[in-house]
Amino acid sequence: MPRAHRHHLPSHVWHITHRCHKQEFLLKFACDRRLWRYWLYQARRRYGLCVLNYIVTSNQVHLLVRDEGRGEIPRGMQLIAGRVGQAYNRRVGRKDAFWEDRYHATAVETGTHLARCLVYIDLNMVRAGVVQHPREWEASGYREIQDPPGGYRVIEQQALKESLEIGSFPELRRCHRMWVDDALGSDRASRDDRWTTSVAVGSRPYVDEVQRALGIRSEI
Repeated sequence: MPRAHRHHLPSHVWHITHRCHKQEFLLKFACDRRLWRYWLYQARRRYGLCVLNYIVTSNQVHLLVRDEGRGEIPRGMQLIAGRVGQAYNRRVGRKDAFWEDRYHATAVETGTHLARCLVYIDLNMVRAGVVQHPREWEASGYREIQDPPGGYRVIEQQALKESLEIGSFPELRRCHRMWVDDALGSDRASRDDRWTTSVAVGSRPYVDEVQRALGIRSEI
């Protein structure tokens, strides 16, 4: 299998996907999904990982982050992957790898393209036929965006608001609900490999900028 891309450029937003080894359903239990979220919180607290959205499915995770240029993304991913894999293997007496060798990172242009990526992440378990609406899946950022907890927050809503170019938090939540509802009633709820295989997704000038910065071929 080709090694996945994991490039980082300061100030860019990245959609990160990390699959379980051989696409096994190693995150099928809620306790393991909660553990992944706990270590995501720790990555935010320890390294300043700027999280905009996330979802933990039964065999992979999707994470939307903004690169603050402090090396927080690779350090955060190493922390999360290592602690979750170690805990699972200890519990079940397993020695095999927990994750695929590398995670994949796709640069996402802020604004409209970011809004589409946000919704794409939210609808993962809807596409899988497990739930009818993202609010029904606990291990995701949808409910945290819509009803921020008093503590133990993962998502940086200020950064999300800025990246989406939205003026207020009530407007952010209203737009988010509307985007999800619109996608549920259209073909935008279907799978789109651009978000998980491309180097960058956005306008042609944006993709060209990422291409030049990374020195690799990207696509819209």
